[in-house]
Amino acid sequence: MSCSLFLCLSVSSKMTAAHILLVLLALLQLTCGQYEHLGYPPGYPEPEQEQYTPPQLAPDTPRIQLRLAGDKRKHNEGRVEVFYNGEWGTVCDDDFNIHSAQVVCRELGYLEAVSWSPSSKYGKGEGPIWFDNLHCTGKEKTLALCPSNGIGVSDCKHSEDVGVVCSDRRIPGFKFVNTLPNHVENMDIQVEDVRIRAILSSYRKRIPVTEGYVEVKDGGKWKQICSSDWTELNSRVICGMFGFPGERKYNARVYKMFARRRKPSYWDFSVNCTGTEAHLSSCKLGQVTSVKSNGTCSGGLPVVVSCVPGRAFAPTPMTGFRKAFRQEVKKQKGQPLVRLRGGAIVGEGRVEVLKNGEWGTICDDNWNLLSATVVCRELGFGTAKEALSGGRLGQGMGPVHMNEVQCSGFEKSITECYFNKESLGCSHEEDAAVRCNVPAMGFQERLRLSGGRNPYEGRVEVLVERNGSLVWGTVCSEGWGTMEAMVVCRQLGLGFASSAFQETWYWPGEVSADGVVMSGVRCSGTEMSLSHCLHHGDHLTCNKGGGRNAAGVSCSETAPDLVLNPQVVEQTTYMEDRPMFMLQCAYEENCLSSTSSQAPANSYRRLLRFSSQIHNNGQSDFRPKAGRHSWVWHDCHRHYHSMEVFTVYDLFSLNGTKVAEGHKASFCLEDSECDEGIEKVYECANFGEQGITVGCWDTYRHDIDCQWIDITELKPGDYIFQIVINPNYEVPESDYTNNIMKCRCRYDGHREKKSLTFPGLLNNQVTHR
Repeated sequence: MSCSLFLCLSVSSKMTAAHILLVLLALLQLTCGQYEHLGYPPGYPEPEQEQYTPPQLAPDTPRIQLRLAGDKRKHNEGRVEVFYNGEWGTVCDDDFNIHSAQVVCRELGYLEAVSWSPSSKYGKGEGPIWFDNLHCTGKEKTLALCPSNGIGVSDCKHSEDVGVVCSDRRIPGFKFVNTLPNHVENMDIQVEDVRIRAILSSYRKRIPVTEGYVEVKDGGKWKQICSSDWTELNSRVICGMFGFPGERKYNARVYKMFARRRKPSYWDFSVNCTGTEAHLSSCKLGQVTSVKSNGTCSGGLPVVVSCVPGRAFAPTPMTGFRKAFRQEVKKQKGQPLVRLRGGAIVGEGRVEVLKNGEWGTICDDNWNLLSATVVCRELGFGTAKEALSGGRLGQGMGPVHMNEVQCSGFEKSITECYFNKESLGCSHEEDAAVRCNVPAMGFQERLRLSGGRNPYEGRVEVLVERNGSLVWGTVCSEGWGTMEAMVVCRQLGLGFASSAFQETWYWPGEVSADGVVMSGVRCSGTEMSLSHCLHHGDHLTCNKGGGRNAAGVSCSETAPDLVLNPQVVEQTTYMEDRPMFMLQCAYEENCLSSTSSQAPANSYRRLLRFSSQIHNNGQSDFRPKAGRHSWVWHDCHRHYHSMEVFTVYDLFSLNGTKVAEGHKASFCLEDSECDEGIEKVYECANFGEQGITVGCWDTYRHDIDCQWIDITELKPGDYIFQIVINPNYEVPESDYTNNIMKCRCRYDGHREKKSLTFPGLLNNQVTHR
């Protein structure tokens, strides 16, 4: 981030102006120093980066090489290791700071440092501690130029080994310079970028690209890799980086013909991967490539990989951008053992495993990229780009099935990995999650938000083909809601929807894109692209028109997640016969069955009562959609409703016919209780704010009006008791699949509590329908 100053002065004295200028420049420098670390918000163009130039080092500068090692949770982080004098060693955390981290990351080819970690966060290293008491300014070309005690002079232990986290982005034009040619095979691969470039015309038209040359960008130029030392393990890593779980053989004869026609430009090194790496930068450099005088390498061909897409992704011709993501996936043999929950996009979420018919989570102790990659490949994605800990993608429910997971990297399922069966005591605050590499489908280029105050909001504009050319246009807002907004935010990689708008007059978009190009959009909420939702196609129908009435969204990186505690429902359920004259307020709020309108005042209604305890296990507070200015006052009960329908209670026959119903308005949405260490925020007394804080729950007691189902006309028999939270999707959540609880119950027509039994709770358990 750069700071600049435009100054206009009107003064009589040159000396005065000079003094003022000096003061302002000093203030500007302080301001820049204070805010420079914040960078630019996502979506805004970054300032032009300087092109990399190889460092010119004095002859007496010690020659070192760096790498990031240890228990990683991202490929661009790890313990700082230094190769010097023929041996790998570490760096002590004494006096280490963000400036030192900056030197490390830039020497490794990353644009900048994000953070650093003391006390061997990534595990203890081995060998000498080469640097101690480093005092870098951040501008040094190599860590060896930073003032220190001297190379190899240290009083530290390996429990003080330092680690860094570097940015995802690489330095434009970065070129790996090997200063230690005799030990090149020990170095991690450092290049500017990597790609699979489709060569055959049949693959160039497909999305995603699954086959082609492996090319690395080094020194600003794309180069091929010689195939002489290439192995299937290398191909496995490359395919994983680009979102594919595996590799396959290809027709080498066709590529030989192509290589003869066009002279390749080879990279200087071969590649040496073990097959378990999550990213090419974790592989080691192989031997120096021997290029013949005619431009060929000893193997004679550039490396080609052919990757197998996961079961949900199918390459299709690019023409017309036909549906490239198969939402309806063929069922696997038997029940899947692993699933992801709570993620904003496909390929990310909290890891849940199935054991003894019940879904549970994995504790984050020892959770790393290796184990996360096993999960990703098992689910049909590529390698993991991040192993998340600390319930970062929301907390699960039920048991914690696995702890201290250790994988070799070649397991077919995370359930095959070793884990500590004796280690118990993990809470859901330690739930592990993953972000997987998924194939580039090109969906993000077909959609944009326009006119918003920031990149996370705006009018929705889509790119469609009209009369042989691509044009931008708006989406009809009739019926536009939360589920449609969720798909837009996912497609753009902006997280979850926070609001869906049916008017966008306050967001002036591109005038040329005012026309409606998509109408009748209906989404289930799981689609990867808006074009995958049901819509009218070419036959547009939109009474409201586009422009100021077009659909809009605002997105958020986090979302709440409401989960009902099924055990509380089971433990508190009972029946009560209550006279009609005592149910007048409930009648006015439509909490009784429709037949109650003809019931005399002295008659009784039979009510199935129960308590409900609703937890917020998400990443942000649950707030009602309506602001307090539009809450509805109910005079009979003397309270405000912030959501007219917050939960729905129903009884179904075993064949699925609804036989009794109820609903609960959120008249007092508040923090009844919270987990240890979390303070209550929402209290609806005295017209206070309503909501549920992350880590808290709202309890509706069984003795509150409308906390029931009217079963007066219900006949004895077996039924399905169902509770649905946030049934109209008024408030966006990270996971709607856990908003439903189902119980099978039996009613014998009597009032005694034993007449209603629960043979099995189906919440968070496998339901066989």
